[in-house]
Amino acid sequence: MCSLEPALSAAEGTDRIDAKVLAQFAKLGHHRLAEKTPEKLALLDQRVTRRRQVVAMLATEKTRLEQLDDKLAIRTVKRVMRVLDQQREDLDRDIARMIESDDDWRNKARILGQRPPGVGPDTANQLVVDLPELGKLNRQEIAALVGVAPMNCDSGSMRGQRHIRGGRADVRTTLDMAAYNAMRCNPTIRTFAERLKKAGKPFKVVATACMRKLLIILNVMIKTNQHWNPELSFKTA
Repeated sequence: MCSLEPALSAAEGTDRIDAKVLAQFAKLGHHRLAEKTPEKLALLDQRVTRRRQVVAMLATEKTRLEQLDDKLAIRTVKRVMRVLDQQREDLDRDIARMIESDDDWRNKARILGQRPPGVGPDTANQLVVDLPELGKLNRQEIAALVGVAPMNCDSGSMRGQRHIRGGRADVRTTLDMAAYNAMRCNPTIRTFAERLKKAGKPFKVVATACMRKLLIILNVMIKTNQHWNPELSFKTA
C-alpha cells in the first residue's frame, strides 16, 4: 500500500484533512459495515415508494389536464386521475395499517404526526420509513445524513461558498414541503425564518435552514419521546 505521508505534508487547510481521511480509509481495506433491512421494513419502504410514484403521476396528469380543451382527452385524463387517486388512498390505508402494527413505528408516527405544525400524518409516515435513524443520531449527524448540513468548498487558503449536497433526496423532498408549511404555521420555524430574512438571507438559504431546524426538532422529539411543545427548547440533540 502506498504511503500518503507526502500528501499530508504538502496539503493545507481542508486538503490536509482530506488527505488524512483518505489515509485512514486506505487502512480499512474494502470492508463495509452494513445493517440488514428487516423484511417488514423493506415491504413498507416499497409501499411508501409506490405512493410517492403515484403522487408524482397524479401531478403530471393534473398538469396535462390544465393544457387540454378537447372533451374526450379531458375525460380520459380525469379517468386516469380517479384511478391514481384511488390507488393513493389504498396505499395510505395500507401504510397506516402497517405502521400501526409495529410498536416502534406507531410511537414514532404518533409523535411526529399529531402535533408539530407543518408535519402531517403522511409526512410522519414517510419519515418513519425513509429515516429510521431519526432519534438515534445527534443534530450534526442527522443533518449530514439527510443532506441539509452546509458543507464547505474550501481548498487550501481558498474559502468557497457553503452548499448542501448528498444525503437522502426523498427525505429532503418530504422536509421541504413540511418546512414550507411550518414557515407559515409553526411559531418556532416562522420566528426563525423571519430572523434570517431580516438578516438579508436569500429565500433558498432560509428554506434550507428551516428544513434543518425542523429536522433537528423532530429528531429531539423522537430521542426524548416528547410530543410537540412550543415552550420546549430544542437547542441540543
